[in-house]
Amino acid sequence: MTTTPPQFLLHHDGDSVAVAVQDLEPGTLQGASVKQGTSHTAVLLDKVPLGHKFALRDHAEGDAIIKYGIQVGLASKAIKKGEYIHTHNMRSYRWEASRA
Repeated sequence: MTTTPPQFLLHHDGDSVAVAVQDLEPGTLQGASVKQGTSHTAVLLDKVPLGHKFALRDHAEGDAIIKYGIQVGLASKAIKKGEYIHTHNMRSYRWEASRA
């Protein structure tokens, strides 16, 4: 029996974003969490390059972006589940915290 490698990874089951482990096209994808080893399915709305993030849930403007089980950013505008996440719709939490 052949096992297909995951197309995306999330670090913890509670993360709100996942990372592409190959260049991804829109459609239904199979992935896994690194820490828990659980399987995940996601429907991707946009192309996502290798190593980049996409949303696993809807985010309102100002919502926390959770990766590695911690807040790594803030949504700078509303982001739909399955959308590509990058500098056009996310601000780094570290940068935001340094401005306070």
